Order: sequence, then C-alpha cells, then structure tokens
Amino acid sequence: MNPLYHRAEFLLSAPNLKTTPDGIEFEVAFAGRSNAGKSSTINTLTHQKSLARTSKTPGRTQQLVYFKLDETRCLVDLPGYGYAKVPLNVQLKWQKELEHYLEKRAVLNGLVLVVDIRRSLAEYDMQMIEYATHLNLDVFVALTKADKLSRNAAKNTLFSAQKLFKNASTNIQIELFSSLKKEGVEPLHDWLDAHMGITKV
Repeated sequence: MNPLYHRAEFLLSAPNLKTTPDGIEFEVAFAGRSNAGKSSTINTLTHQKSLARTSKTPGRTQQLVYFKLDETRCLVDLPGYGYAKVPLNVQLKWQKELEHYLEKRAVLNGLVLVVDIRRSLAEYDMQMIEYATHLNLDVFVALTKADKLSRNAAKNTLFSAQKLFKNASTNIQIELFSSLKKEGVEPLHDWLDAHMGITKV
C-alpha cells in the first residue's frame, strides 16, 4: 500500500459543490447505499479504524465528506442513497446536490461504487453506474462483505455482475471486497493509484 493512504486524514464536510475545497487536483468519490459499507471500505483502504465514521444508522452521512491524502489528492465519501427512513425532502436535496457535484466537479476522476454483495446490484446502483457512464467517469464496483457468502456464491455473483457490463462504453471494473479478510484491497489501491496520479513506491 502506498503510504499516502495510511496518512489520509479528515479535511472537511461540504454541504454542496460551492463549499468543496480549492487546490485539489485529483479526487475519487465513494458512492453506495446507506448500509453498503462505504465507511468500512474507506477505513480498510487507508488502514485506519475510524477515519470514516461507521454507523448502525444508515443515512448518517449527509454531506460530501473529504479525506485528504496530500495537498492535491482527496477521497470523498458521498451521502448514502436508497434509505427509506430518511425524509423524502432530504433525499431529494441530497440527490440534487449529488448530481451537481458529479456533473460540475472538474477534478473528479472516478467513482467507487460500494455494493453489498448479498443485495447485488439494485436499481439505485444501476442508476448510479448509468449516470457515471453518461458523465464518462470510470467506475470501480466493490462487492463488499464478500466473506458473508460462500466462495462459490461470491464468485458467481461477481461473474454475473461482470457479465452485465462487459460491453459498457466506459471502464467499469468489478471486484470482490472484504474489509474483514482484506480481499480486494490491492485491486482497488491499483485502480485508485491510476485515477489519482499516484506513483507506486
């Protein structure tokens, strides 16, 4: 792992595009359902236990949460989507701000979509992939909690998901991921390196 990831630290929480930080050159955003494991994925990637706050209450992240690797590179935890207990007006506000961010943030260079493997790709996930494709953003789909399934079941889910996008017009990489067993960490680090201008050490 590049030491940059281990040095990641909280930078700020931005309620909208206008409050995102200046001076950033490379940015990759993490999206997914509210209970898919985004925070755990970010913590695993940075080898830190509590960089991103995990919560038993889905829908807690309501802003663009920035973690800086250095002065020019950031990981961004986006508000979770698809959680029915969040009031509709709040969901719509998030959606509007999220679309604005994805469309207008010039330094955004890729999207990591975190998907609970037990749910596979749901409607919201497919919409996010289609939207990213429309914006010509490369996507890395991390099928999290892979340790919750048998090896065969996990592999079959992976192959089914990969088959869905084998003819996609943009680059979509799909891998198994497990924070518990550290599976999929290296492929995601490699993908992030390529999209964040990070040179291997």
